[in-house]
Amino acid sequence: MKELVIGLDLGTTSVKAVAFDLKGNVIQESEKLIETIYPQESVVEQEPAIIERYTREVLKDIFMKTKNEKVLTIGISCAMHSLICVGEDGEPLSNMLIWSDGRSSELVKKMDADLKRNIYTRTGTPIHPMSPFMKLIWMKENNYEPYRKAAYFMSMKEYLIYKWYGKRLVDYSMASATGLMNIKSLSWDKEVLQQAGVKELQLSTIVPPTEVLDGLNTEIESVLNWPKEAKLVIGAADGQLANLGNGAIKPGEVAVSVGTSGAIRQLIEGQHVNDNGETFSYAFTAGTSIIGGPTNNGGIALQWLKDMMEFKGTHEEFLSGAENIAIGAEGLLFIPYVNGERAPVWNQKARGNFYGLNVTHRRPHLVRAVLEGIVYNLYQIGQSLEAIAGKPTSISVNGGLSKSPLWVQIMADVFGKEIQLADTHHGAAWGAGWTALVAIDKVASFEQIKENIPIDQVVQPNMSNHEKYKEIFMRYQQLAKDIEKFF
Repeated sequence: MKELVIGLDLGTTSVKAVAFDLKGNVIQESEKLIETIYPQESVVEQEPAIIERYTREVLKDIFMKTKNEKVLTIGISCAMHSLICVGEDGEPLSNMLIWSDGRSSELVKKMDADLKRNIYTRTGTPIHPMSPFMKLIWMKENNYEPYRKAAYFMSMKEYLIYKWYGKRLVDYSMASATGLMNIKSLSWDKEVLQQAGVKELQLSTIVPPTEVLDGLNTEIESVLNWPKEAKLVIGAADGQLANLGNGAIKPGEVAVSVGTSGAIRQLIEGQHVNDNGETFSYAFTAGTSIIGGPTNNGGIALQWLKDMMEFKGTHEEFLSGAENIAIGAEGLLFIPYVNGERAPVWNQKARGNFYGLNVTHRRPHLVRAVLEGIVYNLYQIGQSLEAIAGKPTSISVNGGLSKSPLWVQIMADVFGKEIQLADTHHGAAWGAGWTALVAIDKVASFEQIKENIPIDQVVQPNMSNHEKYKEIFMRYQQLAKDIEKFF
């Protein structure tokens, strides 16, 4: 009988349950796509009760698929920055506001700069509409009825645990990403809570990512045919676990995830904030945190271009020809802020731009410029990380764009570093599974995961291209700075 671990990934686009062997190989998986609701401009929500039901369904399916194997434990990964107003009975009073909800944009603009700096320094969370802190400020200022009636405020993971275990618990990383937790004390920050108009009793108890959950609801256990003796472990946020799942856990090891959106992250000892407020610093364990910057504009920028050009072919057909365009797309630069932007500008009103268009440019030029623009933005965020943690020694990449050989080569050339591609795009789920194995003492440490990550390939940089890209990036950086005043 094979020993397995399950990573439960509560993402923005889907709920996934992935069964791994102890070497990180995917054995089985189950997934349900989540519908996102856009009732009006800047309002971006999902229904927590539906996501909880989907979680039951994917777990029941994965338990059935692995019924002849031994499931040791289950760990949870969860998307950051979600917020649900919850009643005393555990039922949601509101839909879940996800990271991209922008209702607090005007409040962010109006907030005093010194107050922004103070809160960022205390919490490590940039002042931006993504954060639950700003969502709560908006609710308070607008007399939002679910906010007034709420007994508790929870992320999706907390809501799920409360429904299944009757406990209000949150791990360090999910608490850190709310913008309400003090990164030095790893406790709720009373001054910040006062700003948000919430009480500590309305928030969950903060615990380590290795917290093992006991007391599963018997109805859930029975309906899902929960594997005997397999405990659920609280895990962490998807960013920290994606780094762990890709083995980027030592100084200098950088992980890049680029799907619809994207992020560049590095685990460090202790907690540090960037002097310019360009990056986040979110706790993982009591002694480590993850620094990095999220971008709103990964694959969505490429999809926008495809839709805007009304290209009806496949994604691969749309990209074809771009590899034959010289680096720099013959003078064409693309600022990829088509979906607003988080790092490095932290401005939801930021907008995308093509610069240098001329009559000789065709679709492949625009495609190449977009691919390069996405990488330039990540490279700019990466420079902010360097100010805290030094230059990267290695870079691992996962996510939808990592399936494009051209984009990965551009990434290697711009950064001037080899790129490691994992054999699976389930990095966060594997990180959750490994955390659960650490929690039950099946493995000795987080660091041991480095011996248990299937690497698909390593892409080497073209250093001649890297030197050319350094000059192009300087133009990109100046252009990005110059247009900020128009946002």
